[in-house]
Amino acid sequence: MIPRRKHNASSGSLPAPDDKTASNDYILSGSESGSGAGWRGWRGWGGALRRRLNRKTLHKRVPLTAWLPQYTGERALGDLIAGVTVGLTVIPQSLAYSNIAGLPPQHGLYGSFLGCFVYIVLGGCRAVPAGPTAIASLLTWQVAGGVVEKAVLLNLLAGLVELLMGALGLGFLIDFVSGPVSSGFTSAVALMIATSQVKDLFAITVTGQTFLQQWISVFGNLHAAALWDPVLGFGCIALLLSMRRIGMVQLGGATPSTRQRALNRCCWLLGTCRNAVVVVASGVLGYWFVARHGASPVRLMGAIPSGVPRPSLPPFSYVRADNSTAGFVDMVAELGSGIVVIPLIVLLEDIAICKAFSDGKTIDATQEMIAIGTANIANSFVQAYPGGGSLARSVVSNGSGVRTPFNGLYTGIMVILALQFFTQYFEFIPKAALAAVIISAILFMVEYHVIKPMWRAKKLDLIPGIGTFVLCLTLPLEMGILTGVVVNIIFILYHAARPKFFVEMLKTERGVEYLIITPDRCLMFPSVDYVKKLVTKSAGGGAPLPVVLECTHIYSADYTAAQSISQLTADFHARRQPLYFYNVKPSVCSIFEAVAKPEHFVVFYEDAELDRLLAADERLQPRKPPVGHA
Repeated sequence: MIPRRKHNASSGSLPAPDDKTASNDYILSGSESGSGAGWRGWRGWGGALRRRLNRKTLHKRVPLTAWLPQYTGERALGDLIAGVTVGLTVIPQSLAYSNIAGLPPQHGLYGSFLGCFVYIVLGGCRAVPAGPTAIASLLTWQVAGGVVEKAVLLNLLAGLVELLMGALGLGFLIDFVSGPVSSGFTSAVALMIATSQVKDLFAITVTGQTFLQQWISVFGNLHAAALWDPVLGFGCIALLLSMRRIGMVQLGGATPSTRQRALNRCCWLLGTCRNAVVVVASGVLGYWFVARHGASPVRLMGAIPSGVPRPSLPPFSYVRADNSTAGFVDMVAELGSGIVVIPLIVLLEDIAICKAFSDGKTIDATQEMIAIGTANIANSFVQAYPGGGSLARSVVSNGSGVRTPFNGLYTGIMVILALQFFTQYFEFIPKAALAAVIISAILFMVEYHVIKPMWRAKKLDLIPGIGTFVLCLTLPLEMGILTGVVVNIIFILYHAARPKFFVEMLKTERGVEYLIITPDRCLMFPSVDYVKKLVTKSAGGGAPLPVVLECTHIYSADYTAAQSISQLTADFHARRQPLYFYNVKPSVCSIFEAVAKPEHFVVFYEDAELDRLLAADERLQPRKPPVGHA
């Protein structure tokens, strides 16, 4: 064994042995060349790397290593059932979501297999099948405008933003999207998605970017609607809602018999796979019409390329409609704020799903950012558009008995098999049936049920919620959500700038009256002028009494607050009115003392000290008359 050398404390090039950053392993200098020295150097790097990448960090950043050693046959069976069930759901959903994004249907399937494989290794939630979502699809349509090249590049850039947010620990940014803003946004998106499917439901042309523009176009073109498309579409909606209701049937109450449990399971399976049942049935109907009559009375999806896409770099340029070429910089400029907004919304949806199915465990938002970001980056190499965790698929996965993220393997395999062998049959699926699948699912995303609790809890929360809802329907979605977040931040800043005060008249043990003023939060620059004004006003009425500012709830302050405190103490000293500070935290006290004059800034921590301070304060002693005064 090659002995390890100790660092020389007198050397300036290496740290001393007692330095906390020092290591017994190091790379030898150039003068100590040779194969043995080089080997020792690499060995030193290996030791440092092993210390950094300990078991806990490995389990945290590669969650697969934590649950795989405990993987059992029972868990494998649960994952298999869940993965296959989700696969039956994700295939028709992906085809429909591509329509929402304004892209050819195969691109939804392209984003439904590779991301699942990535999430198995990096994902931290058992019930999150990564893939296209309704919200991400609608945002992709609004940002990319149905251009495949822009949508694929958007996926790459969104994944890089998500990965960077995870690396920098920027998960707190999602906290700025409050519950009311999220509910308003989700409800507006649901109506937008339903509206985007009206064109396929009635087989008409619809133009416009916003909710109002599209409905104006719908009413303007409704006279050109086909007959059988809406008949099939509304029939499929009715069937889907009925099957959803059947899936909720529970025979036998709390203690069902064996037969009743079997029937309950069959009803649940029928309700869970309702999308696949309706899509397959309508596809068979479309195939029968084409085979029997040579044409279909309803619009069909048309030919879909078969096979798994060959991995390739995302496009960094594309040809516009006017035959001009847009380069990478032009594409980024055209994508605009969507490069940041879409990752935030995708992560918000994904983390909300993780919390819903976490079984009480803490969610690592940073790891979810890394997992979803890496999944989207990988998906961009197979021509997919942005996606993330889907609530609908997560509910199906959880209800199917999922145990670990390994269920994504079976879901991804089913999508690959569908791409390889069944895309030739997808062309017979009626567009109205896919529109019905989306509309029947999206109706339950409108969160009208939160209005009453908000009204009862805090009516002001309705302002950012309803404001976001209205703005998302009248403006582009990314502008609506950003405006809602800004309004919410304004509410937070106003709340921070107007702290509440509790003013009481108390007496010391010696009977000296004084005012005690207690603010309920920290002192920062938005609130200092308000605090100063309120303290001066409270202390100025009637005979001037000693004032105690109770600082228990002031856990932080800044330079502006310290300046205000310094001016406040100087004003009180000038009018000979004592001002004391009670229970100031050391970190806050050091900030105040750095600006305020020591003789004016008086702090105490025990009630008994107040009597001593009042007795020694010369400002409370009666003034002696001048010498010679009659």
